[in-house]
Amino acid sequence: MTAEDPASSSSLPEGVAGAPNEAALVSLMERTGYGMVQENGQRKYGPPPGWDSASPPRGCEIFVGKIPRDVYEDELVPVFESVGRIYEMRLMMDFDGKNRGYAFVMYTQKHEAKRAVRELNNYEVRPGRLLGVCCSVDNCRLFIGGIPKTKKREEILEEVSKVTEGVLDVIVYASAADKMKNRGFAFVEYESHRAAAMARRKLMPGRIQLWGHQIAVDWAEPEIDVDEDVMETVKILYVRNLMMETSEETLRQVFGQWNPGCVERVKKIRDYAFVHFSSRDDAVVAMDHLNGTEVEGSCIEVTLAKPVDKEQYTRYQKASKGGATATVAAPEPAQPNYVYQCDPYTLTYYGYPYNTLIGPNRDYFVKDLV
Repeated sequence: MTAEDPASSSSLPEGVAGAPNEAALVSLMERTGYGMVQENGQRKYGPPPGWDSASPPRGCEIFVGKIPRDVYEDELVPVFESVGRIYEMRLMMDFDGKNRGYAFVMYTQKHEAKRAVRELNNYEVRPGRLLGVCCSVDNCRLFIGGIPKTKKREEILEEVSKVTEGVLDVIVYASAADKMKNRGFAFVEYESHRAAAMARRKLMPGRIQLWGHQIAVDWAEPEIDVDEDVMETVKILYVRNLMMETSEETLRQVFGQWNPGCVERVKKIRDYAFVHFSSRDDAVVAMDHLNGTEVEGSCIEVTLAKPVDKEQYTRYQKASKGGATATVAAPEPAQPNYVYQCDPYTLTYYGYPYNTLIGPNRDYFVKDLV
């Protein structure tokens, strides 16, 4: 089949027939066996021929920016298939037939997407033209501020479910000073990004009140993704929702009860702490026994601490603007290339400069620090 053959050209999918590089696109499809179709302002390449499984899970997609407007799939696919098997490429298209400067590439495996970010960011696709490649976050979580502090999780879940659709879960943090109250905000998890986007539009300030209160709504900052291989080496526990008066020595005794001497050190900051173990096995045993249990009257949450790449962590810090002057010292890294984080919401609540995506809602985290 050739682009010059009128019969062949008429049978080509929309978005390919008549394209400036029609022959090159046809050649690409013949080589790979992938299909291609344009709809809703984007040209989709994929999925792989014979693919009959479900779509790849979250974490398999990357965002590609700074694409020259006359660069298309025939040039992009060879670059991105060099690091993994492409499930789908979505190139955003304009009415004039040129691309809009960005695309999304979904791989079949998470490790392929991570390799693409690692190896193809700043790839020189044309002389002097570097691509920008980063992880694509399919965010399904909203931040809602302005919630009465006396409301419980079940009440918030019921109220939000009345006015928005697709609610899966509500995450509420107890006040550091009074465990019977929340901190005035919650995070709402939706079944899909689309459901979250529709809810955000509906809940925008001025449209809907909850319990008669004006609310603030924004996208929640997604947690930084950590490589599974790295997580398997972690031997530090992050403990949340502690009583303010609980001491580091108490935590050392509680977490070391299954193997005396296994806790190397404890760093407690207000109502959360990091517990360092001499071995991962001891950390996992303590986590399995203590998560969801009470320590001095407060039900605690225990998870493995997430090590974050220092370079990525520094970028988040530099992106921060404003906020309170109080800071929280991050625990010393267990490895030279990593620092350990608490969840971003706790860090921001205590004035730690995290990033600007919290936006105007930052006041809900730091207003009590004065």
